[in-house]
Amino acid sequence: MDKTDERLIAALRHDGRASLSDLAQGLGLSRTTVRARIERLQARGDILGFTVVLRQDRLSDPVRGLMMIGIEGRGTDRILRQLQGMAEVRALHTTNGRWDVIVELGTDTLEALDQALSRIRRLDGVATSETSLLLSTRKSA
Repeated sequence: MDKTDERLIAALRHDGRASLSDLAQGLGLSRTTVRARIERLQARGDILGFTVVLRQDRLSDPVRGLMMIGIEGRGTDRILRQLQGMAEVRALHTTNGRWDVIVELGTDTLEALDQALSRIRRLDGVATSETSLLLSTRKSA
């Protein structure tokens, strides 16, 4: 992934519904180049999909969890990019110690959380994980 891909992803995060023409104009690229880059990022698994995240999604997740992830090799940056594209991910934290990344997850159901955990565990480079459900929040920022 080069700087242009990173700029493209940033533009998509800002407005995932932007047209290819608008993206191309904002990035100083042709529509064909933008389309080819998006298709390549999807084929490589850097972009897993496009979704809508509503304010309500962030405010009320009945099922929440923390997933600690151990990563093998040098895949941390790639895995973080993949996680950022998942609708269930509320926050990502890198850390030292036993775990490399801590992922805050939020879903409507336990089944949806289980599906998200399964997708994360299948990411290339995820060696180990441990998940804890959040039962209640006593204080939040």
